[in-house]
Amino acid sequence: MKAETPRDLALGALIKLARDPGFSSNILDRLFRANPNLDDRDRAFVSQLVQGVVRWRLRLDWIIAQAAHIALGKIDPPVLEILRLALYQIFFLDRVPESAAVNEAVKQAKSRSARHVASFVNGLLRNVCRNKDRVAFPDRRTDPVLHLSVYHSYPRWLVEKWIRELGEGEAQALLEAGNRTPLLTVRVNRLKTGRSELIRRLEGEGTTAGPTRYSPLGVVIQGLRGRVDRLASFREGLFQVQDEGAQIPSFLLDPGPESTILDACAGYGGKAGHLAEMMGNRGKVVALDTNRARLVSLAQNAKRLGVGILHPAVADAAREVPALFRIPFDRVMVDAPCSGLGVLSRHPDGKWNRKEEDIRRLAGVQSGILSRAGGALAKGGKMLYVTCTVSREENEGVAEAFLEMNRGFVLEDLRDQAPPWAIELIDERGFLRALPHLHGTDGFFAALFRREH
Repeated sequence: MKAETPRDLALGALIKLARDPGFSSNILDRLFRANPNLDDRDRAFVSQLVQGVVRWRLRLDWIIAQAAHIALGKIDPPVLEILRLALYQIFFLDRVPESAAVNEAVKQAKSRSARHVASFVNGLLRNVCRNKDRVAFPDRRTDPVLHLSVYHSYPRWLVEKWIRELGEGEAQALLEAGNRTPLLTVRVNRLKTGRSELIRRLEGEGTTAGPTRYSPLGVVIQGLRGRVDRLASFREGLFQVQDEGAQIPSFLLDPGPESTILDACAGYGGKAGHLAEMMGNRGKVVALDTNRARLVSLAQNAKRLGVGILHPAVADAAREVPALFRIPFDRVMVDAPCSGLGVLSRHPDGKWNRKEEDIRRLAGVQSGILSRAGGALAKGGKMLYVTCTVSREENEGVAEAFLEMNRGFVLEDLRDQAPPWAIELIDERGFLRALPHLHGTDGFFAALFRREH
């Protein structure tokens, strides 16, 4: 049996995503587990192809629609994925010859469809190549929303939302930032090393490493060949993979040694681990999540980092937080489930998996979690509400609603709490607003509350 090429593997992943929409990262994880002999270069190429097609899907479909003699909806879905895959290479990958992209697409069409389909694919792609520099996109003057939607490949509702909230110019900058391939950023594990030492170690392992713009523990790694978990410095627990924007909230909660911390929505535990490190591995961090598998990964990662004060527990923070604990917590972190509109560069599937009505639903979920988690906070304690979205309904709207419904809490002005290096990220109302197009981080929001009684 002939081994599948990286393009074939990418096509298979895209077809699966089309049939069962989800996250391409999950599809890729399963694909790589099923193909353990795939070398690092081919793994990287497959990931680039899949993520790139997902990211630019709407623009690619516009180009196909202009070149095809039949309606887009009448093209067989696997054939549509073949065309998207080829066009992504033609328009976005300079190192791939156009002829190679076309020829491989024709081979894929021949292996999956009738001969006339392969002729259709060949003719369409060669026609596009001949007219590559003359693609006509929607006129920005007559329909700016459609232009931005198609050209930057975002759903129309999201473009309208960001124009409404930010203005057209800033919305465009945010769209552009969301299409950039993100850098690999990690957080130094202060229990084991310092940033300068880690940078030297990473450079000794063949990468280029440097400090992040804001976080004093952040390091950007470039030139990495292969998976990050193959680095000896990773295996030794010297760092945690975490975007700079995700590192900042823990600094704002600012726990002291011997504190008791509740991370109500811990996920894989990036922030819980950071809090434990900030506490000098003294005290207690209880990490809740509804998914047992995530908590198993959290515990394994804590062991790698040398963190011994994390206590994972399976629980739904939207329903049962106060009843679980008899002793109130000094600090509570609520990194709530959200629309993820601030991390689209890492998870471009979010463009297509989210709908406008999800925003209102998620805001309701977030409000419920925040109110219940607040019940576990000690008098005088502080609770940080965090999201990785730039949706006002999920951010300021939830914070304002919480204060209305919970009179025993006050909003702390983060300008008075944040370390000097983070002041630039705090807005005039005292909220953290890290934005991809302004600060070069993932999009994060945070509001800090103190319990008065």
